[in-house]
Amino acid sequence: MALEAVLAAPSTCGVASQSWIASNLKKRECIKFVATSEDENRCYCNRPLSLHCGGLDDADSNRTVEEELWMPSTHTQLLPTDAFGTIEFQSGTHKRKAQYVRLAHDTRPELIMQLFTKEWGLELPKLVITVEGGKSNFGQQRKLGRVLHKSLSKIAGATGAWVFTDGLNKGVTRQIGDALLLENVKSSAQVIVIGIAPWGIVEDCYQLCGHNHDVPYHSISSLRPEYAVLNKHHSYFLLADDGTLRRYGAELVLRRNLEKYISNQKLHPGSQCCTPLVCLMIGGGCNTIRTVRDYVMDTPLVPVVVCDGSGRAADLLASVLEHEQTVLESMRNYFVTLIQNMFEVDMKQAECLYSLLLQCTQRKNLITVVRLTDQQEETSQELDLAILKSVLTGQHLSSSEQFDFALMWNRVDIATSDIFICQQEWPPGALEEAMMQALKLDRVDFVKLLLKNGVSMQKFLSVPRLEELYNTKQGPFKKLGYISRQIHHISRGNMCTLHDVGLLINKLMGGSYKSYYTQRKFQLIYARAMRKSLDFQQSYGTTSMTSGLPRGTLLTSNEENLFDYPFNELLVWAVLTERQQMALLMWQNGEEALAKALVACKLYNAMADEVAENHSETQIYEDLINYRKEFENIALELLDYCYKQRVDQAKQLLTCELQNWSKETCLNLAVAANHLALLAHPCSQMVLADLWRGGLCTRKSNNLKVIFGLLCPFYIPKLEFKLEEELQLLPQAEEEHLVYLEKEHKSTEGQSTDNHHNTVADAESLIYNESHNTRNANRNNRPLSLGEKLYAFYTAPITKYWGHSIAYIVFLMTFSYTVLVKMENKPSWPELYTIIYICTLACEEVREILSSKPVALRFRKKSQLHHTCSSTM
Repeated sequence: MALEAVLAAPSTCGVASQSWIASNLKKRECIKFVATSEDENRCYCNRPLSLHCGGLDDADSNRTVEEELWMPSTHTQLLPTDAFGTIEFQSGTHKRKAQYVRLAHDTRPELIMQLFTKEWGLELPKLVITVEGGKSNFGQQRKLGRVLHKSLSKIAGATGAWVFTDGLNKGVTRQIGDALLLENVKSSAQVIVIGIAPWGIVEDCYQLCGHNHDVPYHSISSLRPEYAVLNKHHSYFLLADDGTLRRYGAELVLRRNLEKYISNQKLHPGSQCCTPLVCLMIGGGCNTIRTVRDYVMDTPLVPVVVCDGSGRAADLLASVLEHEQTVLESMRNYFVTLIQNMFEVDMKQAECLYSLLLQCTQRKNLITVVRLTDQQEETSQELDLAILKSVLTGQHLSSSEQFDFALMWNRVDIATSDIFICQQEWPPGALEEAMMQALKLDRVDFVKLLLKNGVSMQKFLSVPRLEELYNTKQGPFKKLGYISRQIHHISRGNMCTLHDVGLLINKLMGGSYKSYYTQRKFQLIYARAMRKSLDFQQSYGTTSMTSGLPRGTLLTSNEENLFDYPFNELLVWAVLTERQQMALLMWQNGEEALAKALVACKLYNAMADEVAENHSETQIYEDLINYRKEFENIALELLDYCYKQRVDQAKQLLTCELQNWSKETCLNLAVAANHLALLAHPCSQMVLADLWRGGLCTRKSNNLKVIFGLLCPFYIPKLEFKLEEELQLLPQAEEEHLVYLEKEHKSTEGQSTDNHHNTVADAESLIYNESHNTRNANRNNRPLSLGEKLYAFYTAPITKYWGHSIAYIVFLMTFSYTVLVKMENKPSWPELYTIIYICTLACEEVREILSSKPVALRFRKKSQLHHTCSSTM
């Protein structure tokens, strides 16, 4: 059956004809016969008289004289489209699929965008790259193909760009398709390549007729030069129909209208930036020169990147751009002759093309020339930089808008070299807003750049901002919502408040940990801060940044800078949202590096335990375990480094009380995180030994000396005790020796307090700075008095252990005696001892429960039960 006959035959439609595509998109059919000058039996639409509009009678009734100018708007009619669905390319080892639709060349662009976003499920583009070049199959340029693969695929994959081509498997489009195919295979992010081809040029287009049709398609080059096949490496096809067959032109109208529409759309609500459009010129002929001239002269202006060395029109334009306007006038004859020979046109056409080239030179600022060299790596980098930089320079954007584009494209090199330059002025709050976006999008390099350029995290981080970070939908996949729902039954879709985050942290860290977000003091501050944020939103309206949050805009007043250690808060956020590289960056900055590493270990370990219950999340479980191991190694290496620098201050690093971490110590955090390697480190073992001996300084026969001291108190003064200097450096010395150090602490109370907080704030600085306690001890290097020795002896853990052990052994003996011997009317001393021991033991257990850290009684009981079981095992 002839192609024209098949196209003229009516198509059968089912229920799918009621779909949105069939209802809103149209095709064009020629209804008026206009004979061509070459053949009076063939219409200008390229259909013969016998097959025009379905038969001879219809053609005769609508036949007109050949002098009439054939136009799609007057000689064709709109009919519902009869071709859309999925193409299944059969060539190659793997079948590839692409969506397609036949539509009129003058279809409204908003309908096409609705097709992309609603029907085909595409996200709006952040950049549109339209490729212009020759349609002839050129074989130069293996190096061109490799350059396109390294540069164009990198841009499209990283920036979420759409790439527009003519969709045909010939010329430059074949190179583009092959280059982006490799990127799609390597990358998890699908590159969107959209082919806009003329319906009447597509080989075997009659196979595509049908509604929601799955069409097997062989992408083999056509033997008929007037037809072309579709390129199999495209994702979507728009087949532009102006009612003609075997003629180009319909796709140009549709493509240009769509490009103009997209380039006038805002990137997101509230943004002043429109979607950038850039033209990539590779080779090409006469039509390519006309198209490039339209891009740089029409509105909106479109920057053009010319690949010098790709051949023909691109090389010609690059050569013309090298000369000044005055020189070009004197070289007019040379270039006209060159054009004639290159494109095989007459003098008049050559003059016209040269005039178009001269018009292009008037907009040199919009044209960037990239020279293709043998250095493929350098050329590919130069090409992708040229494409992105041309967008920034072509739209005359402010510094903050340029940074938004660089951030969106994830190109920190552009931000470093072209945006953050000397004496660059930024609007108030612009850098903080940029930091917010960089954190949301998990752009670690951009966060580093902003920190380097003076962004203060303490000024930046406010309560509304931190809460917005926990609720952002951008960035990598996060398990926070799943874990929150599992623990606290937070319904899907609800906002996660900082109080919810605090409850989650308490659960993950263990019953004895109390997050700052759950403390009453913070709740009062939180309510006041969010109330002010809501009032500000009602007064000034919502911004695009906060339109998804009912809490409103982000205030940065001094009252809301509540976080003394913002990097600590952001590290916890990064860990809970599985942003490992961001967590590592937050660990590298700020204070309390060892504590932060151990907290990250504990959180990752607890999260892994929660995820392990869901057997379908094995990959996430493995990732969490790997993240935990990475922080375990960091903590161990940091402690080892500190230990090699200063042993005494490394010991203090493990035992100083961390106000920002629920008054825990690094040693407690290591135990909670089950970091056995760190606990086995010599520094930890020395700390544990010091804690065990307390104020005693016995090196040999510790146990025997302590037991003898308990049995014979007169022996206690004969024991060796640490000097006062050494006691001050002991863990918990400040509270254990408060009785006999009270006077000296009062004399230097202000200085000691300030120094204590500095030590907590930056524990790692102990490696380099002497603490106040050490200096004070050097001035008071004296032995302990008798009363201090007695206090030190009886408060030492080793003494308490052996005292309790001896008392327990005596209890077992008296209890056994009481049970075995007949009871007297009056209680004997064994009975009295047994009763007193049981009563005091019960009182001690109650005291421990009431004095334990968890505020909830059920947590206290649980914590004490766990402690009791652990000690008896």
